[in-house]
Parts: sequence; structure tokens; C-alpha cells
Amino acid sequence: MRGFVRFVLILGLVAVAAGLWLTRPISIPEEEVAGLTGDAEAGEAVFWAAGCASCHSADEAEGEARLVLSGGQAFPSDFGTFRAPNISSNPEHGIGDWTLAEFLTALQNGISPEGQHYYPAFPYTAYRLAERQDLVDLFAFMQTLPASDAISLPHEVGFPFSIRRAVGAWNLLHLRDEFTVEDPLSDEETRGRYLAEALAHCGECHTPRNALGGLDRGAWLTGAPDPSGQGRIPDLTPEALGWSTGEIAAYLNDGFTPDFDVAGGHMQSVIQNMARLTEADRAAIAAYLLHARDDN
Repeated sequence: MRGFVRFVLILGLVAVAAGLWLTRPISIPEEEVAGLTGDAEAGEAVFWAAGCASCHSADEAEGEARLVLSGGQAFPSDFGTFRAPNISSNPEHGIGDWTLAEFLTALQNGISPEGQHYYPAFPYTAYRLAERQDLVDLFAFMQTLPASDAISLPHEVGFPFSIRRAVGAWNLLHLRDEFTVEDPLSDEETRGRYLAEALAHCGECHTPRNALGGLDRGAWLTGAPDPSGQGRIPDLTPEALGWSTGEIAAYLNDGFTPDFDVAGGHMQSVIQNMARLTEADRAAIAAYLLHARDDN
């Protein structure tokens, strides 16, 4: 009996050790990015495509105020309410003292400079697919933005979701390095996929989630319940949308639907971002969204 108990204890210790190793925070080493240089002008385009201002500027900020990334917006979910942090150039309250490696680690691995897992309310699962040079350029641009001394507000997440190390286990199940929509795609559709899946992270809102909060990629862009509990986020599949490429591109530019309705809620902020992209990029997103029509 003692031998059996000892075996169970040893097995338990091995399991715990394996779990800790598998869920460990993984950071990008400084030497891996030592030779990379960012272009702030190119980074501005990445900034708008990635939607940074939509979450990290003050609630209902307009115009130049959207460049002050003071954080504070609340994002309700089934797991609690998450609050966007200050990611301005302030070295104390923002990310002004971060290194490039720390910035890339946060965006692509979901790990803070302190070695803590970020909650996937931060769409690092999408940014993981971004080209590293694009993120290096983004870092260069963000360093030029105004500093804010606003203090980041804590998330309102109860036990057991408050256990950050558990996010490492979540990552094992949901973190991936492949795009959801597979090839073959045209060059324009490939560009649209990159913008929609990696930078603009459209799937984060427009795709339903499983019981653990991971995206149900088998129902990609088919719409989802609004986390606020009010209404539903629209289905973007071609059959449900019923719009032409030109109509989608126009909507991304001005927020008006073909029926002369107007974008509402968080989508208003997204449209402000999309309007900053080139006409070719908006057309590429539209081509990507309609790609499934060619497969049917």
C-alpha cells in the first residue's frame, strides 16, 4: 500500500512539473531582434489596421485623442470584465520603457515583461500571425505617440479565471501559427486574409467561441453573441452578408451599408481605422470575405 501511495505521489509531482513546463511563459530573446529597425511611417498603417486605438484610447475618443492610448475601456465577457491597459509611451504607466523584444513577446506570445500571461481578451492569438517587421514598424510608430499618466485599471475576473498560469494551458489548446482560411487564394485575397485574420483580428468578434473562450474556427466569421448581452455580432460569410466586393469596401471606408444603414457600436471605431487604410487594402479585405463564395 505504501508503495502504491508513493507511486501516486511521484506521478502527481511529475504531472505538476510537466504542467508547469508546458504552460511556462516563453519570451523572445533580445538577441533575436537585435538587428531589426522600425519605420514609424510604415508603422502608422499597421497601427490603424491592427485597431490599437479602438481598445486602448479613452472611451468615445475622437480625432487626435484616439492617439492617446491611455486605456480604461471595459470589455465584458463570460469570464469577467477585462479592461484595456495604458499602452502609451509613458515609461511608468505605459510601455515607454519596453524593449522591442518585450513588445514582440507581448503581441505574439501573450507574455508581459514581468513574465506573466496576458488574458486572450488581448488578441495576441491573431497578432501572432503578423509579420515581425510589421510589428517592429508598429513599435517605432507607437513610440512617437503622446504619453499618458493614466493608471491601468485591474481586470474584474474571479476565481478560477484569475489564475494567470492557467492561460498557459489555454494557449496549448488555442494558440496556432496557421491562418484559418486556407490556400489557394489570389494575391489580393491573401493580402485581405493577412489584414483580416492577423492585424484587424476580425474573427475575435465575428466568430463564436467554445466553452473555454476559444474561437470556434469551424464556424469562422459566422457571427457571435455580443459579449455585452445585447444583440448579436453579424455573420460575415458571403451568404449571410449578400454584399458585393465594392459594397464591402465602401462600408469599410464610410460605415454606410448598401441599404443606407450606418455602422453602430464598436464597429464605428473599427470603421475609423479601416478608413485610414488604402483603397487597395479595403478591397483586399472585401475579396477575402467573399472568397468562400468561389468555393461553393
